[in-house]
Amino acid sequence: MKGDRILAINPGSTSTKIAVYKDYDPILVKSIRHSIQDLEKFGKITDQLTFRKDIILKEIEDAAIDLKKIRVIVGRGGLLRPIESGVYEVNEAMMKDLFHSPLGEHASNLGGLIAHDLAGSLPNAKAYIADPIVVDELDEIARVSGHPDFKRISIFHALNQKAVARNYASSKKQKYEDLSLIVVHLGGGITVGAHYKGRVIDVNQGLDGEGPFTPERSGTLPTGDLVNACFSGKYTLPVMKKMVKGEGGMVAYLGTNDCVVVEERMNNGDAEARLIFEAMAYQVSKFVGEMATVLYGKMDAILITGGIAYSKAFTQLITERVSWIAPVHVYPGEDEMLALAMNGLRILSGELIPKEY
Repeated sequence: MKGDRILAINPGSTSTKIAVYKDYDPILVKSIRHSIQDLEKFGKITDQLTFRKDIILKEIEDAAIDLKKIRVIVGRGGLLRPIESGVYEVNEAMMKDLFHSPLGEHASNLGGLIAHDLAGSLPNAKAYIADPIVVDELDEIARVSGHPDFKRISIFHALNQKAVARNYASSKKQKYEDLSLIVVHLGGGITVGAHYKGRVIDVNQGLDGEGPFTPERSGTLPTGDLVNACFSGKYTLPVMKKMVKGEGGMVAYLGTNDCVVVEERMNNGDAEARLIFEAMAYQVSKFVGEMATVLYGKMDAILITGGIAYSKAFTQLITERVSWIAPVHVYPGEDEMLALAMNGLRILSGELIPKEY
């Protein structure tokens, strides 16, 4: 693997992040912004494939990186069918589901598609995805919702949660597969996962906002009131969907989804900002307690990560409520590019055998 390169690709709604690694060292890290004018030309997200791929190739060539040395391309996994955690080589079945996702359109669907397209044009490269948000390792008992017409499913920040859990295990000179952990991802969406011996056996469905409310999701709302609102005639289906995801949570209460702004308002004496800030931490803490019962109260640690984890005030509010359960460790940010690249490195080193979708 000497001299081999790993390319990581993480498409977002208005950006494409790329990183090229040589072993553990990044030799190119770039976040490419896409204007609304550029993207609105495309009817569907998957129609952006060639546009984004060409921009990636130009960035790599401008950085004078030899394309022939790229051996592994790891894309952010999209809204596929439920799968176990791991790294998957992109195949025809996956391509079909990324183009016609069973769960709908999402920018992350482009990760595997771009990786596959690039690999096809490079002499030595293969395309993979790693720990997409549809990773599903739930215990059967966790799937029961309370009514047979509804089933709990697993959609969460699998890539970052798994990476942080492995980092913690490595720091303790232990294997992730031997530990019992609760991992909290704090971002625009918030997910709290119960990790037991390498599997996430229960987690809130973060895509639609199940669980604690977040900067832009309403979380688990009072059921009766939600049903009544749906049939009140006041709201259309698109409006209701926006209410629970995109225009709910902190932004609904305070008009902003920026926790830095809310914290500044709180520190300047805004009582409502303080209440909502503390209520969000309160709800996250409750879900940590919920996952503690899943693990029978026997955890090695509670790990807090994601962009909001940079807020010491917020993580302190959670820590004060949950540190009696297990030691709390904070890993601010969500280094998804590094997580993707490290999965690629595990393939190159032979430590990891890719799975088949």
